[in-house]
Amino acid sequence: MTTTPLRKDAARNWERIVAVARDLVDQGTALQLNDVARRAGLGVGTVYRHFATPEALLETVATPCLESLTAHGERALADPDPWGALEGFLSRTLEAQVSDASLAPVTAAAEDALPRTTELKAALWSAGRVLLDRARAAGAVRPDLAPGDLVPLMCGIAYAVDGHGGATADRIDTARRYLATLLAGVRATATTPPSA
Repeated sequence: MTTTPLRKDAARNWERIVAVARDLVDQGTALQLNDVARRAGLGVGTVYRHFATPEALLETVATPCLESLTAHGERALADPDPWGALEGFLSRTLEAQVSDASLAPVTAAAEDALPRTTELKAALWSAGRVLLDRARAAGAVRPDLAPGDLVPLMCGIAYAVDGHGGATADRIDTARRYLATLLAGVRATATTPPSA
């Protein structure tokens, strides 16, 4: 998709709007376009020309994270180790969940405001599904773990980490510990015959 480049002043305004929105999201403040305009020192009409809805602005804030995760998913798909690829993908996804406040509401939304968001989310879900299928085919994960299980499990870990609060580094360390526990539970192990 090609777009006409913004004039320099319009590009500066766009960047300012997104920066203010990023700060608000990081503070846990719901995005309201009038509030963003006031904080950015811009007219409300300027903000609405760039972003028709708060959802479009939130998705724009989340786009760099979604792009990074999608790129990581593509690299993971090229990894010849099915278990390592899945583990690395889930770890990176979970780190993003606990460190970027824009990610959870955008990925949980039933509808997207921007086509780019839909494209990135589809690529991300596809990568996770393929990585899980590969790991299952290789016998690295339990056969009863379905692709639809991954999102709730990852969200559960992120929710548990949110309960702890703390600095981002501490939250990431906690998330890694919880993920290691989860992965130990879903990893396939050699079965032993039942005792008589």
